[in-house]
Amino acid sequence: MNIVVLVKQVPDSGGDRRLTADGTTDRSGGNVLNEMDEYAVEEALRLQAAHGGTVTLLTMGPETAVEALRKALAMGPDAAVHVIDDALPGSCAVATSKVLAAALRTLDADLVIAGAESTDGRVQVMPHMLAERLGIAALTGARKVTVDGSALTIERQTDGGYEVVTAATPAVVSVWDTINDPRYPSFKGIMAAKKKPVRRLSLADLGIAPGEVGVAGASSEVLAHDRRPARSAGATVADEGAGGVRLVEYLTAEKFV
Repeated sequence: MNIVVLVKQVPDSGGDRRLTADGTTDRSGGNVLNEMDEYAVEEALRLQAAHGGTVTLLTMGPETAVEALRKALAMGPDAAVHVIDDALPGSCAVATSKVLAAALRTLDADLVIAGAESTDGRVQVMPHMLAERLGIAALTGARKVTVDGSALTIERQTDGGYEVVTAATPAVVSVWDTINDPRYPSFKGIMAAKKKPVRRLSLADLGIAPGEVGVAGASSEVLAHDRRPARSAGATVADEGAGGVRLVEYLTAEKFV
């Protein structure tokens, strides 16, 4: 089984995240491997252990994105592909899906696994977009994945329980953090990751014109943005016999009731 896992380098959610002047995500600070992607990598490795085959990582991003690839490679995947091009920064989800779909066509995957969302965009649409572009099934929001030959079954997590969804491979699967417990890279794995192959692909390699991606090719635009205002002091209601009334008046004025 040829498994491809989508991974992404994102700004550290524990840091001060912000937008640049042109409305794109500021990636100049601390960046990390998207947390949800660790669960996708772990699930791919478990399926590989059970059914054989290879696990390849795929990312699209700047030069620093290779750091996320190396961290994920230390968990155990065999190789990685890095799509990198000066025209890519500022790409919207639609353009990103076009680039990743083109890269996936070169990898001939039986199964594509992704985290359910990234902590920078949080739009949860990439698995669906990729499945549509590739003409294959999308089994999303999985808390459990089972493979039997070419048959694929997931338990899709819902608010009230789960749904059982089946499809034939090739397919795209997205997973939640309830699916497993990602392994910690061993020292041996970290050292081995430094030697694992990382193939670089440009837009020219994928047959995509620069004008189709980036800020110029984006299907959406940030018209304005500003920093979140500092938290102001709260209102104090002194109870001098009518405290309950004043509290209700305040909550009504603030549209809480």
